[in-house]
Amino acid sequence: MGKRAGDLRRELRRLVNEQVPEHFLGAFTDDPADLATAQQFCRTLAERNLLCLAWPEEFGGGAASVWEQTVVREEMWAHHEPRGAQYMGVNWVGPIIMRHGTAEQQRTHLPPIAAGEVIWCQGFSEPEAGSDLASLRTTARPDGAGGWSVSGQKIWTSYATMAQWCFLLARTSRGEKKQQGLTIFLVPMDDPAITVRPIRTMLGPHHLNEVFFDDLRVTGADVLGTVDQGWSIVQDVMSFERVGIARYARCERLLAAAPTVLGPRWEVLPAELRGRWIRMLTHCRRARLLAYRVVTLQSSGRITPGDASAYRIAVTKLDQDSAEVLMDIAAEVGHDDHRARWFLGEVEDHWRYSQASTVSSGSIEMQRILLSRSMLAAGGGR
Repeated sequence: MGKRAGDLRRELRRLVNEQVPEHFLGAFTDDPADLATAQQFCRTLAERNLLCLAWPEEFGGGAASVWEQTVVREEMWAHHEPRGAQYMGVNWVGPIIMRHGTAEQQRTHLPPIAAGEVIWCQGFSEPEAGSDLASLRTTARPDGAGGWSVSGQKIWTSYATMAQWCFLLARTSRGEKKQQGLTIFLVPMDDPAITVRPIRTMLGPHHLNEVFFDDLRVTGADVLGTVDQGWSIVQDVMSFERVGIARYARCERLLAAAPTVLGPRWEVLPAELRGRWIRMLTHCRRARLLAYRVVTLQSSGRITPGDASAYRIAVTKLDQDSAEVLMDIAAEVGHDDHRARWFLGEVEDHWRYSQASTVSSGSIEMQRILLSRSMLAAGGGR
């Protein structure tokens, strides 16, 4: 990536070391101080024009290359994403609004994202429409005054308890195909017609929630893109979202730390375990190269759903497989020093998150279907 990338990595690591506590395991714990840390760190990045580095200057970005933004993405994920939920706004909400939003929507939403001042959530999945998203039941009906009344339920909605805005998908009409008649709305989460109910899991608070819409009033100004044509935007969202999470960077950082943490104990580990460790490092490099390929395709406008799915399959499998190896290594670590306690906490947190990695943002089964369809299409159906 060049000298600029190396300098950028060093700057980001310095900022993390100076401003993020060593025990930090992400913004979404039971400790409110962790969320406060993330919000302050976002403002710090924004002040240095590092939060939305590759955005155009007219939208509050630094007009840098996609590779410099990739460096930011990798360093943030390697260090427990100290941007908190901001990666959603930075990686895909902002770029999607740039592509499909009106001038007024861009003026309203992009500056707060670039300044690290706003959190978004995604109103997609429902109790009966997870992997089969187009089967959703949340409905926007004409209200007789040029707007719509939205009613329905969303589930698994990350960050809904802290978000100020929701990127909401609802049905506005029925077509021959279920992908037709869907519309994206940009709605404020403080509307009294919206109710959020947290779902407690081992991932901690904020990650999973139910969201209920009870006659939520929306207008034409809230529509992103064209009414009934929201599915094409959803496809854009998926390609940005599935590439925007550099999980491999966290896996590689923890795997690389293992020999140092174990010290002399490393040499007496079973050969089979060290062999699995080497294999996981190899898989980290494979996932990184797949990510770079998709970034290249995405920046040139040539990405397909199959490209994003291939990366997603590799990186989510890496998440789970590396977590198992790291847990086995952690069983050999003592508790007698500060570095060991740090490693044990990091590995446990990584393992817990990995359990959901093959389900979130589209299950691995759906990713395999998308990849298979893409390969069949490329081969002319043969």
